[in-house]
Amino acid sequence: MYIDLPFLLIYVSLSGLLLVHDLRTGLLPDKFTCPLLWGGLIYHQCCRPAQLSDALWGAVAGYWVFALFYWGYRLICRQEGLGFGDVKFLAALGAWMGWKMLVPIALIASVVGLVFALAMRGWAKRDVPLPFGPYLCAAGFIALLWGEPVRALLFPL
Repeated sequence: MYIDLPFLLIYVSLSGLLLVHDLRTGLLPDKFTCPLLWGGLIYHQCCRPAQLSDALWGAVAGYWVFALFYWGYRLICRQEGLGFGDVKFLAALGAWMGWKMLVPIALIASVVGLVFALAMRGWAKRDVPLPFGPYLCAAGFIALLWGEPVRALLFPL
């Protein structure tokens, strides 16, 4: 248990920095997303070696699947719907939580973001971009604390 603590502090610190930075600037910089991704992989190597392959596949799937969403939306709509920092953040979350948690994380973040966007509809201008990083951060913390019960609730099969 004690060996997990430094890694969890890294996870919480970098996720918190990403949340604040995205709210302030609308960007999720590599100087936070890349160490978060590598921290997740190193954590699994040191503390959970049996789950390292899940973490590797989580990072790969988090990056490539959401990069396809990024490029698909950009090609069809001729604008960004998801920033590439969000793609890297999802890859990092996949490295920490494993590939099985990527869909629940993306679903939770999307639903919370949609509810917030609809609630803000009367106050915010339509052309103001909504940062997705805070919702990814919240979904990541939910996955960290209650990952398996949440996954079982959302996908009972």
